[in-house]
This record gives sequence, structure tokens and C-alpha cells, in this order.
Amino acid sequence: MNYLSQNKWGLKLIICVCLSVLTLMTAAQVFAQDTTAQRIKQLENTLQEIQNELNRIKAESVQTTRKVEQVQETSAQTTQKVEQIQQASIPAEKKSIDLDGMSQKRIMLFFRGGYGRSDGHRNGVSIESRVAPVGAQEQADRHAWYTGAGFDFQLTKDTWGFMPKTEIDAELMFEYKQYGRGILGNALANEPTQLAGGAYDPRGVTVSQFTLTASPKIKFNHFAEYKIRPWIIPAGLAIHVVSPPTESITVLEPGIMFAGGVEYNIWRDFFIGADARYQLTAGSLDGAKFGGMTVGGYLGIGF
Repeated sequence: MNYLSQNKWGLKLIICVCLSVLTLMTAAQVFAQDTTAQRIKQLENTLQEIQNELNRIKAESVQTTRKVEQVQETSAQTTQKVEQIQQASIPAEKKSIDLDGMSQKRIMLFFRGGYGRSDGHRNGVSIESRVAPVGAQEQADRHAWYTGAGFDFQLTKDTWGFMPKTEIDAELMFEYKQYGRGILGNALANEPTQLAGGAYDPRGVTVSQFTLTASPKIKFNHFAEYKIRPWIIPAGLAIHVVSPPTESITVLEPGIMFAGGVEYNIWRDFFIGADARYQLTAGSLDGAKFGGMTVGGYLGIGF
């Protein structure tokens, strides 16, 4: 009896122990499941926060890129405006456009030379003379050679906006013509003068003429893409100085000059050209005619 009772208590004890172990195991499993779910939840929250942070960084990066592009665009516009202001502040005479090697200069210096011909034979106080018809009385030739130089001052490159590519210059030009050297003179050019009873010993006389002109000059095809530029002078003022003087001892005669020509840009600011000019004077001055024409070439350089 006692043995059975002891067995019952032992069995109960074992059952209680087993139930306790089962309970502990179940509690531990439930706790473990709760902990795993909690950790998974935390991981999901962390991933969500990381995703949100990445989205925020991406959005800020797009905004930053747009701002950088706006800054670059603003900088380019500012640079362009600065360049325009700098170009506008440069004086016109210092601007240079390199097209086909030629820059736009406002002044050109040119040197001329060629052939000249007078409208009439020259007489004068010491050569052929009707006042003192004594001595050799040679007459100067109508043909001459000439040399000279001048300046073209650019006034406008487009006729003040009325005619594109048509340049208006102010030309100042001077030339020296020689019609003869060693022309045997009359009694006044004799050593000693025959008027004082001297022997026949004529001196040679140089017959020359100096001309100073100021005139408007119209040049076509102004811009440098054109190598050839024709030009005309519709009319210009001319002042002639003659040697020897007329028989009335007059050396000055005003007149009008007409001219036309063409020039070619050979390299950068260097030009060659050809021109023809006619000097018109009113009749004759004290029996001498000073009008005539010249034909020749010139070499010019812009500066």
C-alpha cells in the first residue's frame, strides 16, 4: 500500500516536472518568436528609414544639379554681357577684324608715281616768253613724270548708314611733277643776262609743278572679304604751285580735281592700286595753262 502510494507520488512528480519543462519550453519558444518578430520589425523600420534617406538625398541631388546648371547659365550670360560691354568700350579705331588677313584701319598712307601730261605747253618768265623774247626761248614739254604721297582718313564705313559697304574718306594728297630739266631759258636765264649786253650763254631751267589737293573719296566694297575696292573722287579742291613763275610772276593757281581708281589688298594692311586724275583749271593764268592729267600706281599701308 505504501509502495503504491509512493509510486503515485513519484508519477505525479514526474508528470509535474514534464509539464513544467513543457511550459518552460513553450514559453521560451513563444518568447523567441516574439523577439524574432520584433527584430524583423526593427529591421523593416531601419530599411524604411534608409530608403527615405536615400530618396531625400536623391531629391536634394537633383535640386543641386538644377541649381548648378542655373548658376552655369547665369555665369555664361554674365560673361557674354561683359564681353559685349568690353567690345562696346573699345574705340572704333582700335577694333580689328581679321578677315582674309586684312584688319579694319581708319587711316591709310599711300605713295604715288607715274606719268603726267599737261593740257598745253608751259611758258614762263625765264623760258619761252612774249615779254622778253630774247635768248634761246625753249618751250617745256607737255609730258611729265610725277611722284607724291597722301593720306586717306576714313569718315564712315557705311555712308552714315545710307549705303552699306560704301566707305567715305577724306583724302589729303600732294604731288610733284617735272615737265623738263635743262630747258634753255630766255634772256633772263642767260649768264649774264643778254638784256645787259651779255653774250649768248643760256642757263638750263627746270620746269616743275607742285599740287596739293583735299577731296572726298568714295570707296566701294569696304569690308575685308573683298580684295578689290574701286573708288572715285567726284570733285576736290586743288592748289597748284608752278616753277618757273608766269610772265606776270604768278605761282599759285586753284583748280578742281576729278579722279578714279582701284586698289587691291595684297597682304594684311598693305595695298597696291592704280589711279587716273585730271586737274581742271579755269582757262589759263597769265598765258600759262596748268591743268592736265596723271596716270600711275600707288602703294598704301593702313594704320
